[in-house]
Amino acid sequence: MAEKTLMKGNHALVEGVIYAGCRFFAGYPITPQNEIPEYMSVRMPAAGGVFIQTESELAAINMLFGAAATGARVMTSSSSPGISLMQEGLSYIAGADIPVLVANVVRGGPGLGNIAPSQADYYQATRGGGHGDYFTIVLAPDSAQEFFEFPKLCYALAEKYRIPVMILADGMLGQMMEPVELNYEPVDPKSVKAQDWWLTGCQGRERRVVRSYDLAPGKLEEWNWRRWNEKYVPIMKNEQRYQATNCDDADIVLVAYGTSARVSGAAVRMARDKGIKAGLVRPISLWPFPKDILAELAKKAGNMLVVEMSLGQMIDDVKLATEGKTKIHFHGRPGGGIPTPTEVYEKIRTIAGGKK
Repeated sequence: MAEKTLMKGNHALVEGVIYAGCRFFAGYPITPQNEIPEYMSVRMPAAGGVFIQTESELAAINMLFGAAATGARVMTSSSSPGISLMQEGLSYIAGADIPVLVANVVRGGPGLGNIAPSQADYYQATRGGGHGDYFTIVLAPDSAQEFFEFPKLCYALAEKYRIPVMILADGMLGQMMEPVELNYEPVDPKSVKAQDWWLTGCQGRERRVVRSYDLAPGKLEEWNWRRWNEKYVPIMKNEQRYQATNCDDADIVLVAYGTSARVSGAAVRMARDKGIKAGLVRPISLWPFPKDILAELAKKAGNMLVVEMSLGQMIDDVKLATEGKTKIHFHGRPGGGIPTPTEVYEKIRTIAGGKK
C-alpha cells in the first residue's frame, strides 16, 4: 500500500488533476477554493504544463475553450459566483462538444454570499447552468481521497462523450485535511489518443472547424437532437454512480451527497444503534442522477429523507426518481449552515414515530 499524505481537499484535487494528465489551468482567485490556483501555480509548471491566473472568470473559461480544442487536458476551478460568471463560456463549450474539467467548491449564497460551505449550486450544476439545451456530467466527492481520484474519471468521461464534466464539492471538503493515498501511476499526456476533431494545424489535410452553432435553418435543432440521442441518453443510462449503505432492509433511506452524506452516515449509525432500520444512498453522479437505485428502493422503503446544505434542490430529483411511491422528507441547512449527526438522527427518529 502506498504511503498516505495529509493534505487539504483542494490540494488533493490539484494532485489528482496533475496525475490525470492535465497540463493547462486557467483560473481566478475566490474563497474557499483559493488553495487550488495557489498550489496549481507551483505544481503545473513543475509538471511541464501551463498555469495562467486570468483577469476574470470569464477569461478563464474561454481560455479553456481554446486550449481544449487543441486536444489538451484542461481544468479551471472557482466557487459559486465565479462559476456563475463562467456559464456563458461553458454553454459555448458544451455546444462545441469539447471536453473540459471544471471544479466548483461551493460557498454560501445567493449573490456574493459568504465563504461558508454550501450545496446550493446543485440546480446550476445539474441543469447545465447556462443558456440552451445541454447538460454537464457532475460528480460529487465526499473526501479528500475522492478529490484526488475523481479527475482521472472526469477526463475519461469528458473525452468519451465529448462533454464538460464538473466536480461539485462544498467548501468544507475543500478546506478539511485528510490522509490521501496517491494510488495510481501518473498519466502521460502524450499517451492520450489523438482525436480527429483536434485543432492541430492543417498539415496537409482538410481543415477542421470547432464551433457551437450552425445558422442554416433546422441545423441547430438537428445538432441538439443528435446530442440528446447519441450522448445524453447513453450517459443517463450507463453513468449513474452511487454508494448504498445499509439499504437492503431499510425502512428509512437517507439521500445525501458530499459533506451532508458524511453527516448522514453518522446519523444512520446512531439510528441503527437504537434499532431504527435506516440506510443511506450517496449519489456520486449528480448528473446523471442515480434514479434507478432510488426507484428500486422506493418500492420497499416507506420513507426517504433528503439531507442538503441548501433550501432543498436535490430533493426534486429524488421525487422524480421515486414517482410518489414513498414518502419524501427533507432536512436542510442553507446559507453556510452545516447539519449535525444529532439533528439528522432526531429527524430520523421523528419519521420513525418517536418510538426509539
